[in-house]
Amino acid sequence: MRKKWSREWISSVQPRKQRKYRYNAPLHIRHKLVSAHLSKELRERYGKRSLPVRKGDEVKVMKGKFKGVVGTVSRVSLKKLKVYIDEVKVKKSDGTEVMAPIDPSNLMIIKLNLDDKKRLAVLERAGGTKGE
Repeated sequence: MRKKWSREWISSVQPRKQRKYRYNAPLHIRHKLVSAHLSKELRERYGKRSLPVRKGDEVKVMKGKFKGVVGTVSRVSLKKLKVYIDEVKVKKSDGTEVMAPIDPSNLMIIKLNLDDKKRLAVLERAGGTKGE
């Protein structure tokens, strides 16, 4: 495993290669790694099960300490593969509040931010807008 990154590693069953694939993946691949499930309504409307999370999406935390919290995505870190939500905050020892990083696999997208025309075009191309 001398290479820094290879597309073929995704088909490997070895955990070490899976970790290396995720850790060293380029940004265009990392974008897909921050995908979250869609709600049932969105799944029926767009014919897709999951989409990459974007700033402005409304999400619900499904697992973990903040389970049940609904909020808006304020930042997506492709470097850390984490999502930051406005309503999910923790207090530091000095009293200041900071947003807690959440893994996108623990989120469900409730409302999509469709300001970007390219994202809308991808959704229509993928499954069409069945509800509209």
